[in-house]
Amino acid sequence: MEKKFSDESLRLEGWDYSSPGFYFITIVTRDRKNYFGDIKNGRMELSGAGILAKKFWHDIPKHFPFGGLDAFIVMPNHIHGILIIKDNNQYNRGDAINRVPASMEKDHLSRGGIAGYHNPMLHRNISRIIRWYKGRVSYSARKIDPGFQWQSRFHDRIIRDENDLYDKRSYIRNNPLKWNSC
Repeated sequence: MEKKFSDESLRLEGWDYSSPGFYFITIVTRDRKNYFGDIKNGRMELSGAGILAKKFWHDIPKHFPFGGLDAFIVMPNHIHGILIIKDNNQYNRGDAINRVPASMEKDHLSRGGIAGYHNPMLHRNISRIIRWYKGRVSYSARKIDPGFQWQSRFHDRIIRDENDLYDKRSYIRNNPLKWNSC
């Protein structure tokens, strides 16, 4: 029997994913089902769910001031985007999503359990952003297609330098042109 998931993490060991930097993100739909539209003549034509996927990606900075956006594309069964994690020290104001002051948030984190440190929605990192994004898209897309689902995980890659950033931007921009050759 083949294992469905690897026990090994795909994450870089020892890396703090709340560290400032650029991250290449890929999120895929369950069973690679084409919920988001079709590629026609090398261009992506978005379905209703695809429009939602695009809208909520662009809403990320409104909900996460420590997060920024770079290149992005919605494909028929996945999205690619570059997330920017800004210096978290400048965001020690209140946590608007949970409506608690930063000092209270730090107290929460020291408690542990789901109300504290182990609650992923209290951390300023990639996982928090992606959890919110996938949840918003899922909730809204299921109003169009009740069967909509994401794969349970997502892929991230730390962008290491300007050349890597240029390559990822080019990959995102040219992804619809390569769709039929995949």
